[in-house]
Formats: sequence, structure tokens, C-alpha cells
Amino acid sequence: MLRRWCLVSCAFALTCGDTPPTGIWIDGEPIQVIDMHLHPADWDQMPQQLRTFIAERLPWPLLLRPERFVKRSLSADGIVDELDKAGIDTGVIFAVYSPRTVGIASNQLIQEGVGEHAGRLLGLAAIRLDNWSNDAQSELEKLEEALGQPGMIGLELAHAHMHVRMDDADYFSIYELAGRLGKPVYLHTGTTPFPGVATGAAYSNPAYIETAIAAYPQTIFILGHLCYDSITDEVGELDTCIDLARRYPNVFLESNTLSFADSEHAAERMQSVYEAVKAADVIDRVIYGSGGPQIPGYVASYLERSVDAMRSADYNYDEIKAVLHGNFVHLFGAEAGE
Repeated sequence: MLRRWCLVSCAFALTCGDTPPTGIWIDGEPIQVIDMHLHPADWDQMPQQLRTFIAERLPWPLLLRPERFVKRSLSADGIVDELDKAGIDTGVIFAVYSPRTVGIASNQLIQEGVGEHAGRLLGLAAIRLDNWSNDAQSELEKLEEALGQPGMIGLELAHAHMHVRMDDADYFSIYELAGRLGKPVYLHTGTTPFPGVATGAAYSNPAYIETAIAAYPQTIFILGHLCYDSITDEVGELDTCIDLARRYPNVFLESNTLSFADSEHAAERMQSVYEAVKAADVIDRVIYGSGGPQIPGYVASYLERSVDAMRSADYNYDEIKAVLHGNFVHLFGAEAGE
């Protein structure tokens, strides 16, 4: 279904000039799309286990030169190319400090990408936690500086990747800083297939972050992945995410990596997630993200699958627009370009 809407969008854009086509059309009405979850990568800062992980999952012939793929396709330029192919107006790229698992994509790398593509890319900063007992104050100062840069709209934490429990109060000063600066905190929830991550509920189940959510009501927490279990390709702790969003006004949800594209029941599972969100009346808390670019074409295909799932879950135009655009703008305000 989405292909048809994109074709209409492309035709419309081509009649208006050479600007890359943006947005999709549903029921004859346009929707500009914001993808809030995109990962650039720095090959030189990747551990060998991740290089192998990427190479094993790339299609031929990309698997022959994974370094070339990463440097070209997972750069800021490559990500903007993927946004153009998907008809997406704005993307948010993530900094990462997870040397044990996925390596480092520094705040500087993200700031450079945002600066080079002003108007198309925004950024989430990250913070190093691997020597926190000694470096907490200096790392908080670095984070505050990064969040003060143009286009840096929030920060990202992936507890499982960083080997930090969600309920460890030693790190709550990060949430205090984010709330003081008015910068939302994106949290990776649910399991992850990457090698080297910390396992156990305290690293992935957002029930363990509730203490911080309650203690810092001025801080926005975005629960990424909607707690999807990426190990078993199952819904996971979705009910916990929804429950927190219903009970706390400072909790939002983000919808990337909901089922694998090649799994037998991918469409049904994604639809079931959106049905649960609608039934709980928390559509206004859901922000769209793809978790891309991963492989060429993934950003576009995930958008297509997501819209199909929402349509199958009986979302109307306004509800789809809220997920793909409006909720992000409501949360991030003027910094979203509105």
C-alpha cells in the first residue's frame, strides 16, 4: 500500500522541481515523516565482533567489503540518501558510547553530521559510563556541552550495551541533567542480538527504570523498541511499556525494530503491537523510528511495513500522522523545525 502512496508523493514532488520527494500520502492527504532512530557508524571505532556481526548479515556483494559499506552507507551522507529514497523529511542520528558491544559513534561525529545536513538531520548525544566512579562529573560536563550544540535535541542510553542496570541510582544524575536542560532521554528497552551485551531483566525491562521516571517528572523518558524481544522475535514486555506511558506523563514510546522483516509472522506481530497501543489509548505517546539504516533500503521498507501495520490495526489518517510526525513535533517543539 505504501508504495502506491510514495509513488504519488514522488510524482507530486517531481512536478514541483528537483527537490527529493518527501512524505507519503494516505487517503489523499500528505504526511511528512520524521524517523527518530538512525545509527551512523565509525568503522575504526567498532570492536571486531561487531564487524563480523555486520559482515555476516550483509547481502552479497556488500558482505565482501563491509568496511566500505559502513563508511559509505552508515555515514551522515549515506543516511540522508536512505531518507531520500524513503521519502522521509527528517532523521535523528544517535551517538553511541558502547565500546564493549557496538563501539563508538562520538558526539562530535553526530554534531558534524547534523551540521552538514541542517534541516534534514537532528542528533541525540551519548555519554561514557565505563569509568563512571572516577569520571562522572567530567562526563556530565561534556554531555551538557554536547547538548548545547545546534540540532542536538536529546540523549541516548543503552543500558544493556553499557553494562549498567536501569535501577542503578549512581547514574540518576544523568536524568537530572536532562530534565534541567529540557532534553528527552531515549532508552533502549527490550533485548538486543548484538554480541557482548549484558543480559537480564534489569538491563532491558523498563520496570527497572520506573524509580527514575517517578523521581524526575521534569525529565522525558522515551522507551525505545517498545520492549520488543529481538532475541526471540516476540512482543516481549510491551505491556510494561504501555503501562508506564499510561501512568506517567513524562513517558513516551518509540516503535523501531518491531519484528524482523523476514520472520514468518512479522506483519502480524507488528500489527498486534499497534493494536495494543490503540486499545490502551496511548497513540499520542508513540514516536516513529526505524532503527536503520542497517542495509540499503531498510529505512524505506520499515516505513512501508509500519504504515501497513497501522492501517491493518485500523489507524485513521490523524492517528498515523501523529505517530509519523505530530507526536515528535509535540515533544521536541521548535527544535523539530516547526
